[in-house]
Amino acid sequence: MRNIEIDAASGFCFGVVTAIRKAEEELDKSGRLYCLGDIVHNAAEVERLRRKGLVTITHADLESLHDVKVLLRAHGEPPATYEVARRNNIEIIDATCPVVLQLQRRIKMASDAGEAGLTSGAGADGMSVREPLILIYGKPGHAEVNGLVGQTGGRAIVIRDMADLDGVDLTRDIRLYSQTTKSLDGFRHIVAEIERRKKECGGGFEWFDTICRQVASRMDGIRTFARSHDVVIFVSGTKSSNGKVLFAECRSVNPRSYMVSGPAELKPEWTAGAASIGICGATSTPAWLMKEVADDLREQ
Repeated sequence: MRNIEIDAASGFCFGVVTAIRKAEEELDKSGRLYCLGDIVHNAAEVERLRRKGLVTITHADLESLHDVKVLLRAHGEPPATYEVARRNNIEIIDATCPVVLQLQRRIKMASDAGEAGLTSGAGADGMSVREPLILIYGKPGHAEVNGLVGQTGGRAIVIRDMADLDGVDLTRDIRLYSQTTKSLDGFRHIVAEIERRKKECGGGFEWFDTICRQVASRMDGIRTFARSHDVVIFVSGTKSSNGKVLFAECRSVNPRSYMVSGPAELKPEWTAGAASIGICGATSTPAWLMKEVADDLREQ
């Protein structure tokens, strides 16, 4: 009989757990709640909550809503979203992850300080002052990144990889932050490359490791888990950036790793001859969905 194990360290991070708990508490009371964007990047979990009364809306929808309750998911939102809510008498249920919220505050403080220096006029040497350039290592368009850029009034520049640095004026003073769910190794490579280029062009450089350790620590753990099984089934929503990163880690150590969004996508040939099957997932993958995958495999 083959062994099937669910990775105990996989599944929702605490930010997602909090957001879903807040949503369910309100749904239990009123039976209806709006959520700005998918509450989590997992279609099965979104559908489960939809059946309980959670209505997913866009930013355009928010503009036309009045006198309702809207949940802000763990990714966070820019200041403009709160202003729309205030204007439309919308009650915000704020489920922004504390790690993201702290990062938003840090970036806003840095941006405000840079603006204050810019408006104060010339520096002590009589030269004009230029506002430090804020860089965010992250995925352009990602909800968390949009919230971070919003703290700077849209002035921050988002970089995906080292190639994006070619379009950045590195002669300016640089302050580098990271989307909380990015790869720690990727961030370190960006830091090293900016330091290398700074030796040639000058200017100040400060970097801040703002990657969530609960997410980053899963990299090593999931590699160890993947190595310990003949086959790995990685359960994740197709929209999950974190899922793509963690699945790549599985594949890097175990070529017999396969990604599915649910049990319907399993293929018997994947697990043929396997004595040990590991099931794991992203920080946006619900535990109940991994269990469904495990149950399906046991029945094959």
